[in-house]
Amino acid sequence: MEFIWYGQSCFKIKTEEKRIVIDPFGEGLGLKVPQLEADILLISHDHFDHNNKEAVKGKFFLINQPGEYEIKEIFVTAIESFHDQSEGKERGKNLIFKIEAEELQVCHLGDFGQKELTKEQLEKIGEVDVLMIPVGGIYTISGKEATKIMSQLEPKIIIPMHYTLPKLKVKLEPVEKFLKACGISSLTPQNKLKIKKKDLSPEEAKIILLKNQ
Repeated sequence: MEFIWYGQSCFKIKTEEKRIVIDPFGEGLGLKVPQLEADILLISHDHFDHNNKEAVKGKFFLINQPGEYEIKEIFVTAIESFHDQSEGKERGKNLIFKIEAEELQVCHLGDFGQKELTKEQLEKIGEVDVLMIPVGGIYTISGKEATKIMSQLEPKIIIPMHYTLPKLKVKLEPVEKFLKACGISSLTPQNKLKIKKKDLSPEEAKIILLKNQ
């Protein structure tokens, strides 16, 4: 399985059979809008920096509502959550995506804003191998708050997302705040992450920084 990050919460996940795109952003963010093709498109909520369906080509299967879905041996569970700590009163609802494919358990938290995951959300998410988690604060959980969610889920690999980048017009905290909260001074970003189940370490969680493409 291959992970490529385009900034904000936008990822392309490639399996041997399918291309999954998550949260494509629109114009006005300051970042270059990627031209993507997808077989499955996941949209966590209806904000302009997450819902640009027009930028995605292909006859994709769209998932933007809670529920359980199966698309040719790829299983997706869309789990309702809140975009803020006031039960959605400030920014509305958000979807957490759990993706099961190629023996890997993948979780993308979207614009998660709750202080912690509820018992019901944890049960629906289950085991997590790779976690994509927002760390930029302001509109989502902060880097420090993200560490609590990580301790709830205990993923093998963590990919931070939704933090400040050069040219980004939205005010967010830098990823260094998150790394500091994790006791890490610095990390070298990678262009992409390629991973198989056998590559995962059972002993310790690993944080991977990806370059925005």
